[in-house]
Amino acid sequence: MHSLVIFGASGDLTSRKLIPALYNLFRKNRLPKPLNIVGFSRTKMSGSDWRNKLAGTTKQFAAKAFAQDTWDNFAAQVHYFAGDIAQSESFTALDAFLKTLENGTDAASPAPCNRLFYLSTAPMFYGQASEQLGQAGMSVESPGNSRRIVIEKPFGTNLETAQVLNDTVQRNFNESQIYRIDHYLGKETVNNILILRFANTIFEPIWNRNYIGSIQITANEEVMIGHRAGYYESAGVLRDMFQNHLLQILTFAAMEPPARFDAKCVRDEKVKVLQSIQSMTEDEVLVNSLRGQYRSYRDEPGVAANSQTATYGALRLFVNNWRWNGVPIFLRSGKAMSCRTTQIVINFRQPPHRMFANDKASMLPLPGNRLVLQLQPAEGIQIHFETKIPDTDMQMRSSQLNFNFSDRLSGELPDSYERLLLDALQGDASLFARSDEVEAAWRIIDPIQKCWDSGRMLDPEFYEKGSLGPAHADRWMESFANHWFDLCPVIG
Repeated sequence: MHSLVIFGASGDLTSRKLIPALYNLFRKNRLPKPLNIVGFSRTKMSGSDWRNKLAGTTKQFAAKAFAQDTWDNFAAQVHYFAGDIAQSESFTALDAFLKTLENGTDAASPAPCNRLFYLSTAPMFYGQASEQLGQAGMSVESPGNSRRIVIEKPFGTNLETAQVLNDTVQRNFNESQIYRIDHYLGKETVNNILILRFANTIFEPIWNRNYIGSIQITANEEVMIGHRAGYYESAGVLRDMFQNHLLQILTFAAMEPPARFDAKCVRDEKVKVLQSIQSMTEDEVLVNSLRGQYRSYRDEPGVAANSQTATYGALRLFVNNWRWNGVPIFLRSGKAMSCRTTQIVINFRQPPHRMFANDKASMLPLPGNRLVLQLQPAEGIQIHFETKIPDTDMQMRSSQLNFNFSDRLSGELPDSYERLLLDALQGDASLFARSDEVEAAWRIIDPIQKCWDSGRMLDPEFYEKGSLGPAHADRWMESFANHWFDLCPVIG
């Protein structure tokens, strides 16, 4: 028997992502059986009311996969419990409600049951919810009765708050029970980075400072901030995208091969990458970062007229270890950009000698090869290399080889929450962040955010909606003898 309790059941994440993901797992016959899905929220409504509401949103977000008869079978295991995270009585009653679902009428002989608690609430309730679960005795494990807790991002707003939250949660759950989620790590294409690197001998021998000159990781979005201004004004692009998503992708691209593909070994190697990135001084931040703001951001509801909040950011980092010594890693992310794209660009070094000197371009350095990993939305891999132009005297041009996941799939790639929910239910923490991993990421970001807030940085440079970002971003890259690789429209 398994029970999944979703705190924040009436929220947007639950209806838009969690329930559709669980429905799709049910449709694919991948959920553990039997399974109770229990929504917990302060909103007063019946179980049937909640199921009816979810039917509409799941039909919207599961789209082509939705079938009414499949939904009816899935919904039979969906329940609702009205409660308040601030009241201990709600947790005592929740425990009794779960036992009724798990044991039926035979309460005297409780059956073994694994429980997963998913905190899909506002971040301010993460610590309180874990405390209430602990005080109600609902975090205690025993043989055949696992207890796990999934905590959404953001996990803290800086190193200090992350450490406080870690301390709070760890007072009530062991670290092995805690699953800190970043939905980027559930994406098929992000997981494919490990397959590409460690299952192909054509890549792994050259995946180092001897052959790679620089790495770029981009996560751009077309959307503006809109109704999220209340959150975004206090977060900004560094906390919203860099501390979690971009640094997580960086660890996959830069980590050493784990001894085994299990949670401990994988996360050990990821932490080593983050620990190899030294915190920057304020003077270093001024050189190795820039920020921007789309021009109409201050017109968004809830945004201050003189807001300095960055909606675009770029960083230059170095992983100071044997494999990556001296290789710059550029990270960037922005809102209201020209297209939605998340990609990794591996720029290989230039050949040491140009032997085909037969045209005016022969005096220019030969461009290095490039490997582009398109993580979303048009998921694929592209290799850029030099070829001879037919019917010429050894003149060259750049050519590409493309692999698109869509060409090999009959349907759409699964949503990242499907993978992560299934892993959490099965007790596989490989794709979830550990406490030292979260804190190591904040140690990188905190000094940068502090400098941005100090007044020493120039005001964020304005850029137009639908552009490639601030004009200064190109000049900034050129100062490091690099240039951005922009793939808009994306691989198709």
